[in-house]
Order: sequence, then structure tokens, then C-alpha cells
Amino acid sequence: MTGREEGSRVPAARLPWVWGASEAEVAGRYACDRLTDAAPGSVRPVRLVRAIGVAAPAESVWVWLGNLRLAPYSYDWLDNLGRRSPRTPAHHLGPLEPGQRVMTIFTVIHVDQGSELTIRTREGLGTRLFGGVRVSYRVVPEQPDRSRLVAVLLLETGTGWLARGRARALAWGDLVMMRRQLRTLRDLAEATPR
Repeated sequence: MTGREEGSRVPAARLPWVWGASEAEVAGRYACDRLTDAAPGSVRPVRLVRAIGVAAPAESVWVWLGNLRLAPYSYDWLDNLGRRSPRTPAHHLGPLEPGQRVMTIFTVIHVDQGSELTIRTREGLGTRLFGGVRVSYRVVPEQPDRSRLVAVLLLETGTGWLARGRARALAWGDLVMMRRQLRTLRDLAEATPR
């Protein structure tokens, strides 16, 4: 499978909940699955899984995840106030660490350097717009020059029909934005000189 093929893993009927991920990636456990601020039973998390193949080593992909501290790498006209997300790695920022701000509305809550980054919505605008959201990005090496980038999102929602409708709308919106983000990160990692 090439880095450009992402739709053949899980059936399209799983949209908007799953995009590009294998059954193993969907079934996997990620840091966001275990890190929560909510009291047990107070919310029902909705789990979204997105993944993409990258024709670049895992180290190159990880460098670009560090750039999420600067910009979201999705549709810049919408979620970056029209500014273009940087096209060079931000090595000057140093390693990712808990407490750092990411994509304006998120905070880093867990880092397994070179492998997994977990973030959550910050108190304020992020939680007012989207509620409690946790996201884990995992970079998985496949071969020396190939890797997978998996993003797992947990949306904290209630159990009523209104909450289910909101979760579905958020899932479709996230699918559009996250697919663009993963494709952009893939393209940048593949273009990074090794």
C-alpha cells in the first residue's frame, strides 16, 4: 500500500467515525483512551479514528507533529485565521511537553517522545465550541522509510438525542478537517529531506 492510499482499510459505511484506519488501528488502545478529566459515568465518549500512510520515516512525521504548536495544518483560511501553516519544521521549539499549547485551543497532556502525542481542549473557547475533546496522535514505523499516522479523538458527550446529534455533527466536521490535516502532515513529512 502506498502512502497515498487511505480509503481501502475500513469500509466507508464506518464514516464519519472511522477514516483510513485498519481494524487493528481502530481496536488499539491510545493514551486518550485512559486519560480523562471527567468523573466516571458522567459522559459518554464518542470515539473517532483517522489514519494515513506516510512514505517517510516515523521521525519525519514526528517533527511535523511538533509544528502543531504553531498551526493546525488543516484549512488555514478557516482554522488559522487565513495565515498559512508554516512549511518548515520548528526545531527551535524543542521537544513536545505536557502543558504546551497546541493549535490554539488544545493543551498537551501526554507525550511519548517520537511515538505518541495526546492533547485536550483548553478551558474557554475550545470547550465552549466543542466540549471536552481528547486527541492522541500516534506515529507507527512500518519500514525504514514508511510509517502510519493515526489520530484517535474522544468527544465527551451526553446520552440524549440532542447530544447524539451534536456528536454526529462534530464527527462529520472533524472528518473534513482531520483528513485535510493528516494529508498535509503526510505531504510535508514526505517532502522533508532525510
